[in-house]
Amino acid sequence: QVQVVESGGGLVHTGGSLRLSCVARGSIYRIYAMRWYRQGPSGQRDLVATLLNDGRIVYGESVKGRFTISGEAARNMVYLQMDSLQPEDTALYLCNVEVQRAIIVSRTDHFWGQGTQVTVSS
Repeated sequence: QVQVVESGGGLVHTGGSLRLSCVARGSIYRIYAMRWYRQGPSGQRDLVATLLNDGRIVYGESVKGRFTISGEAARNMVYLQMDSLQPEDTALYLCNVEVQRAIIVSRTDHFWGQGTQVTVSS
């Protein structure tokens, strides 16, 4: 099994910053991608940022120029630096890890953490 744990959420004022962390532990042969999603009060889950194992990065339109995703491959960790936070960034932030669990297993599986709450006050 694979466990995914996020941390770093909290309450900040408009314009503030937070840094989220996510670590994946367990039966992991190779990580193909680590992604941050966010889920607002409506329940809709939106993709915030993606870090692929070849170094490519993709951001959602609403966070470009404000959020930065980075990772430490050796530690199976990914970070999300969030600057210039706005009230509309308030959400539960979830980490998704796409892994190949063993060398004999060709498919990839997705694992989710429980999320970390980010609240931005106006």
